Amino acid sequence: MQTIPAIQYTDTDVQTELSTLNLGPTHPATHGVFQNVLQLDGERIVSGVSTIGYIHRAFEKIAEHRPFYQITPLTDRMNYCSSPINNMGWHTTVEKLLQIQTPKRVDYLRVLVMELARIADHIICNGVLGVDTGAFTGFLYMMEYREAIYEIYEEVCGSRLTTNIGRIGGFERNFNEIAFAKTRKFLDEFPKVLKEFESLFNRNRIFMDRTKGVAPVTPETALSYSWSGPILRATGVDYDVRSMNPYCSYEDFDFEVPVGTTGDVYDRFLVRNEEMWQSMRIIEQALAKIDKEDPTIFHGDVPEYYLPPKEEVYNNMEALIYHFKIVMGEIETPVGEVYHSVEGANGELGFYLVNDGGRSPYRLHFRRPSFINYSMYAPMSRGMVLSDAIINMSSLNVIAGELDA
Repeated sequence: MQTIPAIQYTDTDVQTELSTLNLGPTHPATHGVFQNVLQLDGERIVSGVSTIGYIHRAFEKIAEHRPFYQITPLTDRMNYCSSPINNMGWHTTVEKLLQIQTPKRVDYLRVLVMELARIADHIICNGVLGVDTGAFTGFLYMMEYREAIYEIYEEVCGSRLTTNIGRIGGFERNFNEIAFAKTRKFLDEFPKVLKEFESLFNRNRIFMDRTKGVAPVTPETALSYSWSGPILRATGVDYDVRSMNPYCSYEDFDFEVPVGTTGDVYDRFLVRNEEMWQSMRIIEQALAKIDKEDPTIFHGDVPEYYLPPKEEVYNNMEALIYHFKIVMGEIETPVGEVYHSVEGANGELGFYLVNDGGRSPYRLHFRRPSFINYSMYAPMSRGMVLSDAIINMSSLNVIAGELDA
């Protein structure tokens, strides 16, 4: 039997051809309406270009034609996974311009709502990260408690996802006892669930193999891209707006800022888990502080900017006129410019407001953490296999509503 000699190939004989993959804008793995045009050598990414603009709504330009009160619903639709933080960020920015000092009880109520929103956001992000590594159970288990948070929102403002919660100077109405009871019930039940969620993932060999060492980022690189939030802290940078530039009386609270060491996908997951524990710790303190304040106070003494009660608006002509003047921006506002930021669930959420004294901002720019954090996605994906690029995207917690403001 004749033996056929093996063919010996040289480097010049092997012909390779790169393939182009449109990852998005409607691919189920992108978690949003955005697109990455990737060049692939097999399963490995050689280069990529990120494109945005698929849900562009020109919020910043719309804001220049809307009175302050009518801008609040726009902020809802940026990071809609934690919209109350957006609302509070906008209201505190306007209060900074108007030099409004809110009562302590208002601050504590805001802290309570914002920390609930942070937990809801992290539930989604870490739950989806589990799904992208093949574990659906944790996501389904945790979603029940996001719903519990939404029920608390409903008691406060009647809404769930896009909340339009709060007002300049405080809240539209006082918190009822049902809202506080549901908050305490959440604090009683959620720690056990979060602990079980961590036991499913933190030391899970499959999850660790899929996330440890994937997309590590150094502190220097993260800072050069202006990263913020959990993904920055995962690199080891101890920066949190709540502690560095306190607002809403965060200086009155005792909490820790979790940081990682490697900045990889696994560290981002751990940081968000620990932040949920810290948020519950803050909420417990907020409830205790609220109990010590006057229970009738839920807004500041700013009648020229605070909407009169609905009952008066419906039955009193002067109240109706005043309501109209505030909503339509007929109240005089000071000329000036301010920048104010809050610690959003996925990074520093900032508002740069330039006011010329008119009924609408002369200029309003949103510092959207997703937009800034996402700018690094394509460069950091070079050399990754496609499956790792997917979980890297999940761990960045990019919300499409923040990309196109």
